[in-house]
Amino acid sequence: MDFRMAATSQRVSGEYRSWQELANSERSTSRSWGTQEILAAEEEVAQSLLDAKERAHQGGAELQQLEAELRKAGEEDTRLKASLLYPSRELEELKETEASLERQEREVDEDTTVTIPSAVYVAQLYRQISKIEWDYECEPGMVKGIHHGPSVAQPVQLDSSQLSKKFISDYLWNLVGTDW
Repeated sequence: MDFRMAATSQRVSGEYRSWQELANSERSTSRSWGTQEILAAEEEVAQSLLDAKERAHQGGAELQQLEAELRKAGEEDTRLKASLLYPSRELEELKETEASLERQEREVDEDTTVTIPSAVYVAQLYRQISKIEWDYECEPGMVKGIHHGPSVAQPVQLDSSQLSKKFISDYLWNLVGTDW
């Protein structure tokens, strides 16, 4: 306990000596400088302190303004990125539609170059064999045409809703001659 009191006493006496030295130094300085000079120096220091505070305040305001601009730019960036997603999605859909149309075009080309000519050939072959000229524009459910027999042309008109497929088939095959 005594050791602590001694340390505290030494510290206090050390601080007292520092204050005395500072006071002596100020007295000698004030003797060499005039009061006006000291006041002018204090005023200059105070003014530079005020200027520094003003610059710090302006810097703070500028920082807040820059942060607000940065926030606005971030929001604009987010909005623009979102608006870019829509055309990208639309472009992707258009590409898919284009690919689908190209597939359909290839299928149609195949139909027109392979399927349709062969279907026309088969229809012409059936006509030559059966000698029946079909009416393709008749109402649905009707089988119509003209059979050009050996001596006379005879109309064919059958209602498929009232007759069986077997009956219609047998009737048409009976019209076909066996003299080839």
